[in-house]
Amino acid sequence: MPWSLYLTAYGFGGFFTFREAIQNIRAGRFEIDFLMLVAAIGAATLGKWAEGALLLFLFSLGHALEHYAMGRAKRAIEALAELAPQTAVIRRAGNTTELPVEQLRPGDVVIVKPNERLPADGFVIKGEGSVNQAPITGESVPVDKRAVDDPHKAAANADQLDPEYRVFAGTINGSGALEIQVTKLASESTLARVVKMVNEAETQKSPTQLFTDKFERYFVPAALALVTLLLFAGVVIDEPFSESFYRAMAVLVAASPCALAISTPSAVLSGVARAARGGVLVKGGGPLEHLGTLGAIAFDKTGTLTQGKPRLTDVVGADRVAEDELLRVAVAVEKLSDHPLAAAVVLGAKERLKSDAGLQAHDVQSIIGRGVKATVDGQPVYIGKDSLFAEVEGPPLPDALRESVEKLKAGGRTTMIVRRGDTYLGVLGLMDTPREAAKDVITRLRELGVRRMIMLSGDNQQVANTVAKEVGIDEALGDLMPHDKFEAIKKLARQEGVAMVGDGVNDAPAMANATVGIAMGAAGSDVALETADVALMADDLNHLPFAVGLSRQTSRIIRQNLWFSLGIVAFLIPATVLGLQMGAAVVFHEGSTLLVVFNALRLLAYQPK
Repeated sequence: MPWSLYLTAYGFGGFFTFREAIQNIRAGRFEIDFLMLVAAIGAATLGKWAEGALLLFLFSLGHALEHYAMGRAKRAIEALAELAPQTAVIRRAGNTTELPVEQLRPGDVVIVKPNERLPADGFVIKGEGSVNQAPITGESVPVDKRAVDDPHKAAANADQLDPEYRVFAGTINGSGALEIQVTKLASESTLARVVKMVNEAETQKSPTQLFTDKFERYFVPAALALVTLLLFAGVVIDEPFSESFYRAMAVLVAASPCALAISTPSAVLSGVARAARGGVLVKGGGPLEHLGTLGAIAFDKTGTLTQGKPRLTDVVGADRVAEDELLRVAVAVEKLSDHPLAAAVVLGAKERLKSDAGLQAHDVQSIIGRGVKATVDGQPVYIGKDSLFAEVEGPPLPDALRESVEKLKAGGRTTMIVRRGDTYLGVLGLMDTPREAAKDVITRLRELGVRRMIMLSGDNQQVANTVAKEVGIDEALGDLMPHDKFEAIKKLARQEGVAMVGDGVNDAPAMANATVGIAMGAAGSDVALETADVALMADDLNHLPFAVGLSRQTSRIIRQNLWFSLGIVAFLIPATVLGLQMGAAVVFHEGSTLLVVFNALRLLAYQPK
């Protein structure tokens, strides 16, 4: 009866081990499966059927549990692919019909009911409401959506639309029905690209994984050589060949670096899966591990640390001129202009005005590079730089107002002086203001151990210094052209390794030359997804500390697994040489493999502090 059980154990436990060993030998590799198979056959040769059966049983059980545990990480990735619905309700020629999402084409109009998942990337053409974008971007708060004014114009520039109009496959509609015009095929949607890139990330090895692969290539032949020598221990010491053979087989088990082989891939896979679930796309083990070890991060200023749009920040009235009067005159003129600064003045002024009653302007004329002229209540009104008022007729700029202008400029503001007739009404200060989250993010990054943070900007040094001071960055480099940013990043990368955070479009050369390139707001941006090593899907700086923290935790777990697995091998080899039984060696060996895998799976539950 025991013989039949032993043979059954050898059959079931050794079948897959034997098959993998043969495949590896044919490929010219002697790997772990071969070592286990030789040890089991050796045990049977000595009549130690129980220990051989235990070895194959635990080795197979270990593999099964290992695959189960790794499967959990893979299922976290595969769950992304299941977010988009399989079918969509579309409107064609006035009729509605349900089609598989694979049949959707750009230009189709999809009807999405409340609380349904969106089937495709596109923009809203009818309806309004909030959409939960957490599955794609990791944003915790639903994003309000509304219809575009001109669908034809929007379709021509779909990638440039504001977030309030754009939607993504796999996100969840709120309480309002929406009609979406499709912009991408199902296979090209943001969700599909993320799933594809996350799956590809599994095959991209980290530096530590490359090290362990190289270590195994040398270690396994060395272990086989040691085992061969131990077979002839009887020549040196007085013992029967059976004892030498048993010891050699026990050392063979002990020397198999199973835990080492799985320690890094399991951590990388778990880290990539957790990042994707949090709205961060990491393209492989290299960026994941590097980001966790870098001590320097460089930020693009405009659109990354700042809003990317100017805002009205200062309103300074001249002597005995009320703020409301200054703003009403400015709004009357600037609302007829299409300049970005004009739009910022109108929006900011309307937020400040106590009354909506406004003045009417006409005969608006642009004075290129300096300002604008108009007529309000029969009087000429000039709005522009201080240099404008040195050119036009009328009184010169008062000294008090000039001091206010210089003070605002020193604070990094763009200034606009307002004069009605011969009376100076005051000056407006505008600035691309820092994001609300920027200062807190910089603080959290310092707490995570990032020692050095640098801001890169095309604006003048004064503006760069002002923004850097507001957000808590010590180093700011201004007056940079795109090629200057590229050179600055190359220099920083040579010094200590640096991550570059930008929008992935005009910062692409700098990001490509950084140790790790990080793109913000990458959802729907093909350029950002292709360029970056790490892509923050939402246009939200708060995802950066999460990405850095997860990377650092991944690096810690990789180091823990590496030292533990090497430590087990270093303990077991001399222990088995000195007499540790094969059964105990098997338990230690397989137990260590499972421990490193489950240690790595802790990353799936990672929560930022």
